[in-house]
Amino acid sequence: MFLSDTFKKLKAGLAKTRDTLFSKVTQLVGSKSAIDDEMLERLEEILIAGDVGVDTTMKILDNIKRRVKQERYESPEQLTGLLKDEIANVLHVNGDAPVAEIKLPAEPKPYVIMVVGVNGVGKTTTIGKLAYNYQIAGYRVVVGAADTFRAAANEQLEIWAKRAGVEIIQQPQGADPAAVAFDSLSSAISKNADVVIIDTAGRLHTKVNLMEELKKIKRVLDKRMPGAPHEVLLVLDASTGQNALQQVKQFTNAVEVTGLVLTKLDGTAKGGIVIAISNELKIPVKFIGVGEQIDDLQAFDRRAFVDALFEQA
Repeated sequence: MFLSDTFKKLKAGLAKTRDTLFSKVTQLVGSKSAIDDEMLERLEEILIAGDVGVDTTMKILDNIKRRVKQERYESPEQLTGLLKDEIANVLHVNGDAPVAEIKLPAEPKPYVIMVVGVNGVGKTTTIGKLAYNYQIAGYRVVVGAADTFRAAANEQLEIWAKRAGVEIIQQPQGADPAAVAFDSLSSAISKNADVVIIDTAGRLHTKVNLMEELKKIKRVLDKRMPGAPHEVLLVLDASTGQNALQQVKQFTNAVEVTGLVLTKLDGTAKGGIVIAISNELKIPVKFIGVGEQIDDLQAFDRRAFVDALFEQA
């Protein structure tokens, strides 16, 4: 079968999750002669250990049990197909159509993306890669360096902006983040840019301060351009597993997260967290990071994700 470069990268990036989670499913299938209660109990253990989460695992298992009974599945080999179907169903919140490209709506212009997340999750790197993806897709991109609290944050984002070949708006460390966001959007409007991506702080002395600062940035963007930001992306480190669920809840309460970016999937066996997040929080995963290179951020395609998890090496 011909594999696209994108799918090859996805498959390679999910290798650790596939080897630790779904290789166990393969072993389980090979060890049994029929789909029975013991087999389903062992499948439950495998999924929970793979960070799919208790609630999501129970939903998947309940659906599998129902289908086994109604559709009279008996062969253990059929269990893999059932599991694949039910994981794809759990990821339904991301829509039925595969995501084949990065594409912006014609309106509004500029399209404003506010990127949030705690420090250390790969937020700045994600912004650089996202800017690159939009730039090579033919869009004019402006990046706003509104993380003015962290030392060297501007310099780090500036390096990524140069790699991506996009413009960056920044002010000295300690400047008002909301003012930087305002200036970035104003610049994007004046230059007829297609998209402006706003970086934000990931840590202040308290979570309350951080969330209030993010709310302020969002208000200022809306004041400059009613309706902005049009997307609030939360960046999560996939290797944190179930802890990522708590981060989603905290940020969503503050700034109404509209989409998620899962980074570092290539370095973790906890890729099952993508399934848990989609099921439990009903917020779509928009992008996933499967490597260190600038082109290793992919638009999330649930069908490709499931295929990559189950396909043999």
